[in-house]
Amino acid sequence: MSLLTPDIGLLFWMLLSFGIVFFILAKFGFPIIVKMVEERKEFIETSLKSAKEANERLAGIKEESDRILALAREEQLRILKEAADMRAEMIKEGKAQASVEADKIIKEALAVIRKEKDDAIRDVRNEVIGLSVDIAEKLLRKNLEHKSAQMELASKLIDEAWIQAR
Repeated sequence: MSLLTPDIGLLFWMLLSFGIVFFILAKFGFPIIVKMVEERKEFIETSLKSAKEANERLAGIKEESDRILALAREEQLRILKEAADMRAEMIKEGKAQASVEADKIIKEALAVIRKEKDDAIRDVRNEVIGLSVDIAEKLLRKNLEHKSAQMELASKLIDEAWIQAR
């Protein structure tokens, strides 16, 4: 007997054993294996479908987050622009108000200075008049110590008053 050429009897029993095993596998084993492969295939397909949907949802969420970030940036820029405009307006109003206040203060200061100047001039005039009267009184006393000089001055003043009255 040779190893490479099997005997007919052995070949028969091998085919019969193979046929029985094949029949049992075909009847009981292959349907279970095919069913398990189909279930696994369906599980993989549903998993892939779920993964694809999740990926699409993730892409949608990413797009939505990008859109929300863009809106937030636009809003931030708008708020910053409004703040800058408000700051500029407040500075402008502050300058205008300061200018008005400065003009008002300057006018008040000028009025106070004018009043003080007029008061000072009036005080100086009164002082000068008082000194002039004192000097004139002293001069007249000295010049008019004699009765004849007093009479002559009175007569002269009456004549001047009479001439001015006409």
